[in-house]
Amino acid sequence: MSIDLDIARRATLAPIAAIADRAGIATDALEPYGKYKAKVALDFVARMRAERPAGKLVLVTGISPTPAGEGKTTTTVGLGDALNHIGTRAMICLREPSLGPCFGVKGGAAGGGHAQVVPMEDINLHFTGDFHAITSAHNLLAAMLDNHIYWGNALGLDARRISFRRALDMNDRALRQVTQGLGGVRNGFPREDGFDITVASEVMAILCLADDLADLQARLGRIIVGYTRDGAAVTARDLKADGAMAALLRDALAPNLVQTLAGSPALVHGGPFANIAHGCNSVVATKLGLHLAEVVVTEAGFGADLGAEKFMDIKCRIAGLAPDACVIVATVRALKMHGGVAKNALAGEDVAAVRRGVVNLARHVENVRKFGVPPVVALNHFSADTPAEIAAVQEAMAAMGVQAILCRHWADGAAGAVDLARAVLARLEAGEAKFAPIYTDALSLSDKIGAVARDIYRAAMVELLPGVAEKLKRFETMGFGHLPVCIAKTQYSFSADPTLLGAPEGHVLPVRDVRLSAGAGFVVAICGEVMTMPGLPRVPAAEGIGLDAEGRIDGLF
Repeated sequence: MSIDLDIARRATLAPIAAIADRAGIATDALEPYGKYKAKVALDFVARMRAERPAGKLVLVTGISPTPAGEGKTTTTVGLGDALNHIGTRAMICLREPSLGPCFGVKGGAAGGGHAQVVPMEDINLHFTGDFHAITSAHNLLAAMLDNHIYWGNALGLDARRISFRRALDMNDRALRQVTQGLGGVRNGFPREDGFDITVASEVMAILCLADDLADLQARLGRIIVGYTRDGAAVTARDLKADGAMAALLRDALAPNLVQTLAGSPALVHGGPFANIAHGCNSVVATKLGLHLAEVVVTEAGFGADLGAEKFMDIKCRIAGLAPDACVIVATVRALKMHGGVAKNALAGEDVAAVRRGVVNLARHVENVRKFGVPPVVALNHFSADTPAEIAAVQEAMAAMGVQAILCRHWADGAAGAVDLARAVLARLEAGEAKFAPIYTDALSLSDKIGAVARDIYRAAMVELLPGVAEKLKRFETMGFGHLPVCIAKTQYSFSADPTLLGAPEGHVLPVRDVRLSAGAGFVVAICGEVMTMPGLPRVPAAEGIGLDAEGRIDGLF
């Protein structure tokens, strides 16, 4: 059994009604899913937003991830617990884990050690069924699209110009490109198709960016599924699919309430990846948290060049949010990897490697400041870290005027993140934030991609592969030039090359395709070899997951 799962199982959980009471959520607003998880009714969400002022918003992000591990979710939970521990009413807002990476590499995504959200087995697997609802709504639209063509294609869809793919919440490389409709006339018209993982689905993005049920259905209706021969867009509303999709997603839009091991309330809702989508939890959950708590601690996926950039340029722009502070998570181990140390050699002290690798952290600090948001560094402690290595990180950050706080929340829970909580509160009380996105709506789509490439990735230029510039111009002609851009690229580097660690600059960002997500409200730029349907590794985590002799789930971590 993993250490995280063992710690989670030994915890005594409070009934979800007690957690709701602690958070200021009325009992009659709860829709329980068992003893320890519940959905919060949308009418209560609307009432709180109308009646209560908003608290402060703290974003947790990280350095460029490595196999050594950083611990953003663990730090988000630890910080929320520590704020509650010292008397500040805090709410934690996280994404839901996807089955794909749980069975692939990660084995779980509910935090770790004594800084977890629970029940971790439920959260990591089916939870309240939100991802199943999203997958079903997505594939209902795909089915109605092909059914429309089969029964005469009254809208004149050109089968060569269908842009809407299918979705599955699983890593399955064999489904990236498929041929459908084989087997004769009664099976429809053969054409090329493919699957994206559910966390890359536009329906997932819509659920996470919708403000309420009416906005949800309106956004679903704007999904473009393809084009006619003369180039006219065909939407989900044209197919009359938006109503049924909204019906499938009605309950899924309500945020999920759970608790941490320390009893802090946590809203875990939505789950787009940050390398292939926009990487943030739902607007509904974040806004509910802000109107219930003094401080909301939320997380964006992968490094700050991906999750934090999209949080600020997409989510905050669309939802009218403004972060008040940002915590950047780093580990000595990960910085040593950025400094050129192999994973199997991380145990030994190497201060020189830390100093070489800290340039990655410094780059993320610089980038967060470009948004007008004050950063604090959380140095997530591992037992092999040495005082000299820790000092090297803190000295480098001090030279930039940034606090690097050593955190032990994995081992010590809330008490291990009290110094971080106090540092964050100091930034909030100072009122230093002057938030602004990195680019304006008025820029062209290609210039928006260029702004992120230049200012965040430090690329020398953007290379638009054949056909991409024409697509961007067409999107602008259609009236979508004002939308933000969502860049899909590797999470391991500032560049599109996952082997370029540290803080590379002067590289080329290759944009090989762009996709219009008219319902979500952004344009996706696919860069390098990033896949919107991942594959399983040689030894998937699923091989170690199963049931123990008592019928309990084992193998998650």
